[in-house]
Amino acid sequence: MTFQRITSDNDDFLNLVTLLDEDLAIRDGEDHAFYAQFDTLDHIKNVVVGYHHDHAVGCGAFKPYNKTTAEIKRMFVRPDFRGQGIAKGILTALENWAREYGFTNCILETGTNNPPAIQLYTKAGYSVIPNYDQYENVVTSVCLGKIIQ
Repeated sequence: MTFQRITSDNDDFLNLVTLLDEDLAIRDGEDHAFYAQFDTLDHIKNVVVGYHHDHAVGCGAFKPYNKTTAEIKRMFVRPDFRGQGIAKGILTALENWAREYGFTNCILETGTNNPPAIQLYTKAGYSVIPNYDQYENVVTSVCLGKIIQ
C-alpha cells in the first residue's frame, strides 16, 4: 500500500468519490439529498488516495473548518479492500498532513447507519462530540473529534 497526497481534481479520487456517493445513497436512503449537499468538493484541496499495486482502492480528504481544526471528508475504501487497515492508513496520512498545516484538531461527521465508520474513528482515537453546524439537530448524524497535536 502506498498513500499519495493529491488534489480533488485527480481522476482516481473522483472515481472513488462516485463509488462513495453510490454507497451513501443506499445507506442514507431518503436522507441522502440532505447529506449530499454537504459533500461537494468545492472547498476540498487536500486529498489522500491509497493505492494497492497502482490501483486506487481508497480515499479521504480534509478541509479547514477553522484556524485550528480540519474537517475530515470523503472517506471511502472499495468494499473488496475493507478490513485491511487501508482506511486507518488514509486517516493517519490526513491527520499528519493537517498537522503540517498547523491544525491541532480534526472533526468529522458520519451517520448512525454506518457503524463500521464509527468503529474505525473511535479505534483511531476519535470521541463523540456535539453535532456541529448543519448537523446540529440531525439525529442520524454522529460527529466525532480528535486532538492531533
